[in-house]
Formats: sequence, C-alpha cells, structure tokens
Amino acid sequence: MTTELADNVRKYRRRAGLSQEELAYAAGVSPGTVRKVEQGGAVRMETLHALARALGVTTATLLAPDAPEPVGRAEEPNRVNLIRLRAALTPPVGLADLETDAAGEEPNLRGFRRAVQDGAVLYHSDSYKSVASQLPGLLRDANSAVAYFDGGEEHRQALLARAETLQLAGRYLTQVRQYDLAYTALAGAITDARTVDDRLTGASGVIGMCWLLLRQGRLDEAEQLASRTADAIEPRLSRATPDECAAWGWLALRAAAAAGRNNRPQEARHYHRVASTAASAVGREYTGSFFRHWTTFGPLTVGMKGVEARWCWETPAQSCASPARTPCRRRRGRALDGPATTTGTATDSMSHAPTHGQAI
Repeated sequence: MTTELADNVRKYRRRAGLSQEELAYAAGVSPGTVRKVEQGGAVRMETLHALARALGVTTATLLAPDAPEPVGRAEEPNRVNLIRLRAALTPPVGLADLETDAAGEEPNLRGFRRAVQDGAVLYHSDSYKSVASQLPGLLRDANSAVAYFDGGEEHRQALLARAETLQLAGRYLTQVRQYDLAYTALAGAITDARTVDDRLTGASGVIGMCWLLLRQGRLDEAEQLASRTADAIEPRLSRATPDECAAWGWLALRAAAAAGRNNRPQEARHYHRVASTAASAVGREYTGSFFRHWTTFGPLTVGMKGVEARWCWETPAQSCASPARTPCRRRRGRALDGPATTTGTATDSMSHAPTHGQAI
C-alpha cells in the first residue's frame, strides 16, 4: 500500500478529530486495522470504503496515484524496449524540423494492420515482451504511413492504423505501469480517431483511458469520462451492431468500476444496469475487433464483472449471496430498466445517474 494512502488516512482522521480507536469504531473495523493502514500496510478495498465513509470523504480522496515502478537494469531487455518505445512516442521537438526517415515506397496498409492485429493477439495471450519488442517498429511504420499518404481515403486509413497501434501501446504501457507514456499513446489514439470521425475507434481509446485513470486512482475523472462518452455513442438498440453495443457496454463497466471503488454504490449499480442492457442486446459473448472494445463482451462478461464489483458495493457476505443478475438473452421489447427500446435508444441514459448527494 502506498505511503500516500497512509498519510491521507492519518491526515483526514486528525482533521476529523478522531483517535485511531474512534475511527475504527466508526468504520466497524479493529483499531489494529487502522494502525496497519496508517503504517502503510495492505488493506482490502471494502475496508478502504468503510474508512472513507467514516471520515466523510470519497475513496478517491484517500487513494493516491500509483507511481510507475522504474525499470531496473536486471530487466535489461524490457528496459531497452521501453527506451525505444519512449523514443517512438515522444520524439524531440525543436525550432527546426528534424530529419526523419521518409517511407521509400508506398506502405502496405493492409499488411501493416495485420501486423498490429497480430500484436493485439500477443497482448491478449500475455506475451508482453514480444509486444514490447514489436511496438517501436510498428509506431515508426504508422507515422511513416500517415506522412506518406497526405490526403484522401488512404490518409484516413493510415490514421486509423496509427490509432490502433497507439491503442496497443497504451494497453501495454498501462499494464507495465508506465502511466505517463500510456497517457501519451492513448491520447494520440483518441486524437487520430476523432480526426477521421471514427467514433467506435475513439470510444475504444476512451475505454483504455478510463482503465489508465482507474489504475492511477483518478476515480472521479474515470467515471465522468466513461459516462459522458457512453452518452455520446449510445446506440439505437433495434439496429445497433455488436461492436456498437460492446463499446457502449464496456464504457458502462468502466464507469461502474470507478463509482464502486469511489464509495458511490448507487451510481455503480446504475451503470451496471446499463452494461446489462448492452449485453442483452448483444445476446452472447462477442469478440469482434480488438480495437473496438478491447476484449470479449456479453452477458457472461457483465455477470462476472457484477460479482467482482459487488465486493466493492456490498459486504463479502452480501456479494456472495447476490447472484449475477445479468440476463442471458434480451427481453422482448423492453430494456432492463426502462420502457420499450426496440425502436429507440435506451431511455435510462448514463447521464441520468443519481448525483453523489442523492447517493449519500
């Protein structure tokens, strides 16, 4: 557990005028647990929620961003890959343009996108070293393709290919806790997707950005970003594609995760109901494109995430007693928490989540 969390708990306890024993009584935990937290010991998420409630603050107030662990020389191959990846993502900028390697021949966009897809497969099979070794070259090729095709449909496809490459880089860098580089990659992916007005690719980048914010403990920002993006891409369920429903549903799951970890269970349940609506519309576990919603999505995914999330919303006993309330098929003519939606959008919009004041 971070020293920042220990310092925050101690600071807000003293600000509230509580002794360690008094905070323990108010939170329903033992005094030894409070002492352990303030000494930097490990703490379960439900304990952290209880302390936050007793102190009258959100969980995000107590959580501090995790600093990325430095890559030591004992991990020499990974260290070298990260140096190359940093150079590809953050080239030097000066008053004069630096010489770059221009593409000598027309890039093969189809072949390049296959290579990026292969990298995504490696990522999902946990072959992180292979991904790290390939990413610098993929990023250079993506930049060369964007520079070579300066207009028309080929330029648009080159930007989409670069957005996919940057998403892959952002996923990997978040996984290895290189958060600043991950932000640079994901922000670039979202920017490229917005340039060509590809809302699903952009939404996929936002799903990654929300994961990054969650890893950093930036729970308020993660919830707001996921919720607003979900509102922006909310599909008409009667004619939505599985990719559209999956992207919408994953954004709802990100918002639910942020709200649940931030001591906002009412909002978390609302977002999870939205994800259930999306899963019902898909009707089955769907993989689709790695760059639309990162991984599979469907009733099983939402059900598993619901069980996991209820460990944050409820006590462990309540969580185990609550089955995943995710339907295996779509209800005829009705959304899970609203009127008929077969001819329109889900009426229970993400933006209609209760306010924090209402939840309290």
